[in-house]
Amino acid sequence: MKLKTKSSAKKRFRFTGTGLVKMGQCGKRHNMRKRSNRMLRNARGTTIMHPSDAKKVATNYFHV
Repeated sequence: MKLKTKSSAKKRFRFTGTGLVKMGQCGKRHNMRKRSNRMLRNARGTTIMHPSDAKKVATNYFHV
């Protein structure tokens, strides 16, 4: 039986070649007035997910 990727996870996460989970930076949706320019600069682009969270994503990425 073919495994289907969860659509919600497919839109939020990507896997690197070495199996790490890439995700977009958080904290840039609203209330930008409160955030420092340094924080906004550092929150650009993508980042690597922490291994403990990545384990949850990897196990829940596919439907069975």
